[in-house]
Amino acid sequence: MKKIFIAATSQNDGKTTVALGLIFNFKKTFKSIGFIKPVGQRYLEEQGAKIDEDTILIDETLKICGIKCKRKDMSPVAVERGFTESYILKPNQKAITRQIRDAFKRVAGGHDLVIIEGTGHAGVGSVFDHSNSQVAKLLGSKVILISSGGIGRPIDEIVLNKALFEKEGVKLLGVIINKVMPDKFDKISGLVRKGLKRKGVDVLGVIPYEPMLARPTLEQILEETDFEVICGKDFLERSVSKVIVGAMEPHAAVKYIVDDSLLITPGDREDMIMAALGCLRNSDAKKLKVAGIVLSGGITPEEPIMNLLNKAQIPVLLSKSNTYDVATSVHDLTVKIRPRDTEKINTVIRLIKDYVDIDKISKGM
Repeated sequence: MKKIFIAATSQNDGKTTVALGLIFNFKKTFKSIGFIKPVGQRYLEEQGAKIDEDTILIDETLKICGIKCKRKDMSPVAVERGFTESYILKPNQKAITRQIRDAFKRVAGGHDLVIIEGTGHAGVGSVFDHSNSQVAKLLGSKVILISSGGIGRPIDEIVLNKALFEKEGVKLLGVIINKVMPDKFDKISGLVRKGLKRKGVDVLGVIPYEPMLARPTLEQILEETDFEVICGKDFLERSVSKVIVGAMEPHAAVKYIVDDSLLITPGDREDMIMAALGCLRNSDAKKLKVAGIVLSGGITPEEPIMNLLNKAQIPVLLSKSNTYDVATSVHDLTVKIRPRDTEKINTVIRLIKDYVDIDKISKGM
């Protein structure tokens, strides 16, 4: 049975995205694939068990591949509120080790390959004696390190992480540079490969930035905030390409509204709402450019405006917060791929296939 541990130099570098793409692309080589995220920090509760959000996505993916694993085994340790404080006051390294090792044995049973997803960089988890480097050692796995696009910063961070893994006797199989801006792709790909080769690090792939993967849907915005839907709940799956804060004059704002924009404006700015409802797509004159509207200040428009919003077939959300706070909460969202995001999942599969050396990873494990 082969295994590979996927870590990253920082949060949101794309560990789950890479794991997802590898699982689908490894289907040709391995008949049965298992997955485990030993330590999870963002979790949901299912039947009393705390399951990491990324694990749920991967579990649904494995089911598509005809593979079944118990979710609790795929997510054995959840770092809930107070977890770290409790551990410092009463450490129990053996208990956590046993949880991870036992869950891994159950996940690995009968599988040809197990994908292990870490949680952040090599040192994350050190506070409770189970850093990524320690867990990779515990499970006897080599590591693939993910880093976001660039040259100097990624190389510096990769070398630092490599040192932490090697300190635990864990071999770095190679790195994948993710989210490289297309207009700088050739330059960064060439330089980062040369720079890391000097440090004895193999580059397994360089992946261009795909804006679509970072787009939230109105449903995701709703799930991550305290906004409420006041109309258009049947259209929440629409994605957002750009956020427009309607704090200017309508004639100025319309210049910035592009297809799939999200307009954030106070609920009493009827002039701004009407301007948005008048912006139609060049490709479809029956469809609005705005994907949705968030009304700030807890103000619901007058009935005539509400009637127009109901007919517009876009989601309209209401927030009690001011416009600035609404814009900040939307901007700070961490966009995660969900099991039903078919277009995004297919894009990930293609990116890994086209830009990552699958054969080299398979042979190196």
